[in-house]
Amino acid sequence: MEPHLEHTVADGVATVVISNPAKRNAMTADMWRALPGLLERLTHAPEVRALVLTGAGSTFCAGADISSLHEPAPGETPQNLAVRAEDALAAFPKPTLAAVRGYCVGGGCQLAAACDLRFAEEGASFGITPAKLGIVYPASSTRRLVSLVGPAAAKYLLFSAELIGTDRALRTGLVDEVLPAGELGKRVAEFARILTSRSQLTQAAAKEFAAGRTDRDAYWAEQARGSGDPAEGVAAFLERRQPGFNWTV
Repeated sequence: MEPHLEHTVADGVATVVISNPAKRNAMTADMWRALPGLLERLTHAPEVRALVLTGAGSTFCAGADISSLHEPAPGETPQNLAVRAEDALAAFPKPTLAAVRGYCVGGGCQLAAACDLRFAEEGASFGITPAKLGIVYPASSTRRLVSLVGPAAAKYLLFSAELIGTDRALRTGLVDEVLPAGELGKRVAEFARILTSRSQLTQAAAKEFAAGRTDRDAYWAEQARGSGDPAEGVAAFLERRQPGFNWTV
């Protein structure tokens, strides 16, 4: 089967699967190009309230498939392709969760870092490896990594290009939860269901604020007033029922 991105939608959750098993799910040029468009379609799908990114089989993504990048289109570079895909994932307005097994390296680690949260199975390996290739890691990707793990941990990863395990990844903030073998899928599904039950208004505003937007307080206050979600949330709490929030991205 040709390398590709699979996606399904069920119970409010879009699951995007990186599939290139012959090369540990390395991203080809066509896969990098396809991801922003897929994310754009899922953004405008009202049935999607959260997104899970994962890899086929027993690994997440081993980075870029170098053999597919030797003839880029005019104006393209391998880094540009990866950065566009990473930025599209970071800008996705609904909660995103990376479910990581096995290798999460190079461009794969970029994609995981661009998600809002990362859950990993014990035994997963993380690394950012441009120093092995003499490549300058993109400025936007570096800033995103620093904001996630801090300057010292980011420098450790970038300077050394060494792989780290789940214990260190959890300690530095690169991952949010580590699950025993066989339990990752169940936990991710459970947490994704929690996300779909919460207010998209709260989630979308929080994503913007966490990303450093400081000029949209008035916009989000207006959205809250017009949505009815705050009143519904209070009513549901008092009536001891699940809220039915109406605001959507």
